[in-house]
Order: sequence, then structure tokens, then C-alpha cells
Amino acid sequence: MVTSLPALDFRYLLLENYKKLGLSENEVIVLLMSDHFLKQKNPLITADLLSLKMGIPVKDIDKILVGLVKKGLVEYDTSGESMKTSLRPLEEKLYKQFELTLAKERASLNSAERNKSLSELFAYFEKRLARAITPIEKEAITNWLDDSYSVKDIKDALEDAIASGKKSAKSIDRILRSNRAREDISKEGYSGVNDQWSKDIEKTIEIAKTKWIVDDDDEE
Repeated sequence: MVTSLPALDFRYLLLENYKKLGLSENEVIVLLMSDHFLKQKNPLITADLLSLKMGIPVKDIDKILVGLVKKGLVEYDTSGESMKTSLRPLEEKLYKQFELTLAKERASLNSAERNKSLSELFAYFEKRLARAITPIEKEAITNWLDDSYSVKDIKDALEDAIASGKKSAKSIDRILRSNRAREDISKEGYSGVNDQWSKDIEKTIEIAKTKWIVDDDDEE
């Protein structure tokens, strides 16, 4: 079964990506003209047909078409009563290239946003704690961010911990989980957040064998 392709402009994608596919300008114009004829309901694209609207010699157009077939970009369907030309292999390659490019752009954007958020949080913690934070503390903050807590969530949790006089990682983690559970119950009527620490946070603290700041009443 043939799957549908995205509703993107084939010509735009071809012009944007033909160099990445190793195509020459002559191959591009042959492909564009072939697409033009196919849209005019011409099922079979030949060198003679293309030469009607092109200045390239018929023999050269024929060589280009053969080359495009060898590259797996053009195919001739012989399953029906008559032979038909298809640019579907080219379209699939172009759409795949588009998806790869889009994925790279999204990853780059996400990475940039994540780094910006981390830098903001590190600076905020150092300002509010009035000291430089340690690598262990940075790892804990990173774990919270990667656990889908927003920058605001984490800042608010730190402020709540400072206000209560309990500034340990355990206190901040408990506040974050408690707030998330309350939001879940408000939205869904229940919460999937349990009373166990985040495993990453717990592992981090165990490795450090200490807490950020020992709270007088945080030995629960």
C-alpha cells in the first residue's frame, strides 16, 4: 500500500536540496520539467517530450534520464497496461531530507534553550545561596530541568525552601514533587507522583554523601 507524502512543495524542496543529493543543474531542470509534464497528465516522460520545451539536445536529455533512473530518483512503472513515469522515489528522498533537516534544527534549538535555562538557573541559585554551587548541585538542577520542571518551578521551589529555612536538595525536590502532585490532582483528580525521591536526585546525593546545606530539622 502506498503511503501518502507530506503536503510540501516538491519544487521548493528540490531547489533547496539538489546539491545534497549530488544533482547537477541540468538534472534539476529535467526533473522540474518532468514534474511539469506529469501535472499536465502526461503519464510517460521521454526525452523527446521534454525536448519540446527545453534547449538541451534530445540525446543529452536521454542520458540525464538514464542517470536519474540509475540514481534511484526516477522510476518507470510497468505494472499497468502502459508504462508510466514516477518521481515518487525523488519525492521520498526529498521529504526524508526535509525531516532530517527539521529534526537537526529542532535539536539545535532545544539544546540552545536547555543550555540557556541551565545557565539562568545556575546563576539564580548562586545569587540566592550567596555562594558558588558545586558540580553535584549543578547535576541535581539539571535533573530537575530534564524531568520537565520549568525554570519558574525550580526557582519557586528554591524560594519556598529558603523561606522555610530548609535549603537542601531533598527539601527542594520534595517541594517540586508536592507542587506537581497538587497540579495533577487539580487537573486529573489523581497524581502519579509518589513520595520517593527522584532516582537521579537520590543517586546524586548518595554519591556526594552529603547534602547541599545541612538543615537543622531536615533529618526526616
